[in-house]
Amino acid sequence: MILLRRVIGDTLRAQRLAQRRTLREVSTKAKVSLGYLSEVERGQKEASSELLSSICDALGVQLSVMLRDVSDTLADAETAVGVLEPIGDLESIVSEPRARVSAHDVVAAA
Repeated sequence: MILLRRVIGDTLRAQRLAQRRTLREVSTKAKVSLGYLSEVERGQKEASSELLSSICDALGVQLSVMLRDVSDTLADAETAVGVLEPIGDLESIVSEPRARVSAHDVVAAA
């Protein structure tokens, strides 16, 4: 399953890197902590609409343009075979009496 916060983060990071700007530079201009911006870019935090607007302003990108890029990425993922499909019987994988369940095990069960 594709996470919206991950796609938003990837889109923001791509925009920042395309401009050859640092996290510090953008976080200062957006008035958000460097650590929080980093978590947003890595898809670990869900940013509010106000925060997204501030980050986009700092990047000089319209919020609507960034969200359109996110929407296009999600649309592509929805049409790709298997990207948003359930991963099979996850319950049986997790309940197996092994010390660990690897990502390979989850994919193999699908």
